[in-house]
Amino acid sequence: MRITAVREIAVNLQGNVANSVVDFSHHTVSLVAIISDQFRAGKPVIGLAFNSIGRFAQSGILHERMFPRLLAKPPEQLLNADQTTLDPAQVATALMRDEKPGGHGDRAGAAAALELAVWDLNAKLHDVPAYVQIADSVGQPPNQNGAPVYAAGGYYYPNDSQARLKEEIQTYQTLGYDSFKIKIGGVSLNEDMQRLQAVIDLAGAAEKVAVDANGRFDLRTAQAYAAALSEHNLRWYEEPGDPLDYALTADLTQDYGGAIATGENLFSLQDSQNLMRYAGLRPEKDVLQMDPGLSYGLTEYLRIIKLVQSYGFQPAQMIPHGGHLINLHIVTALGLGGCEAYPGVFQPFGGYAPQCTVADGRVKPSDAPGFGLEQKPELAPYIKQLTES
Repeated sequence: MRITAVREIAVNLQGNVANSVVDFSHHTVSLVAIISDQFRAGKPVIGLAFNSIGRFAQSGILHERMFPRLLAKPPEQLLNADQTTLDPAQVATALMRDEKPGGHGDRAGAAAALELAVWDLNAKLHDVPAYVQIADSVGQPPNQNGAPVYAAGGYYYPNDSQARLKEEIQTYQTLGYDSFKIKIGGVSLNEDMQRLQAVIDLAGAAEKVAVDANGRFDLRTAQAYAAALSEHNLRWYEEPGDPLDYALTADLTQDYGGAIATGENLFSLQDSQNLMRYAGLRPEKDVLQMDPGLSYGLTEYLRIIKLVQSYGFQPAQMIPHGGHLINLHIVTALGLGGCEAYPGVFQPFGGYAPQCTVADGRVKPSDAPGFGLEQKPELAPYIKQLTES
């Protein structure tokens, strides 16, 4: 088994949405392909993946550094012991050749896209969904029941209104979602609380609603919001301050009795170690959102899971950021606490394929081999462009 080519294209996110910090209308994502010398039905088996949502495409790092390293590695050194599939850990090591420790930023997403494409490729070679392949790799039986899911939305739009927010949440309910997350910090505290109350009323219970500040607040503002949010029993209060300001998070956990969620903007095992050491997170309560697609891929993410478990956190407290098919398979395979979904935003990557069933607050992957990205209609033209060029 050999890699014959690696490819990447930068794909623009669709829509005009923003949180309290970022306008996503200019964001891009790297869609990658690893093409093998193995054939099924007369076509080469191709591994597909991308570097999650919320950062930018990593075209330069991929083409200038990581593709050459991967293709220069002797092919047999990239294979598993049986020599029939790629070893994700060996691929990850090859991608990071000559990179210094630290600096876990954009390169973490670039490496993750390729490492995850290996998992897609291997699952296709075995003709199984990725969640089955991943579960088998860690010695767990495959989970056939899918995963808990919540719909992430409530972004700030031009000409925003509570009426539009209510319509958005009602649309998600029609699609089968019963838990939701909305943004805060983009308007005044009073306006945000009005928006929150509208969503709680629709959801029927505050514990079905989470809020996300996207790291915008200083400590004083974070505490002011915490005081207002304490009137509700919310699912969680996400990224109140800068994700690397562990002292702010630690101060807030002393004051706020509800759950804090963080981790989506940490990109490595060492970042996660620092979070565990210094952020004052509570193993019995708080939520960890590290995203494999932004943090070197599944190989690194499995190490992060072991690390946080050593600090008393349970798999049920790990709910990756991302809202897409790749993390759906990872959460399902590993029995984690749930999935984010973007049913209304971040196309062509956000949300799931039509073949994935969403009902009663749970989502199940389809039986397509690999991550099933080919089943997502919005992605189809980009996959065709990438694989047929």
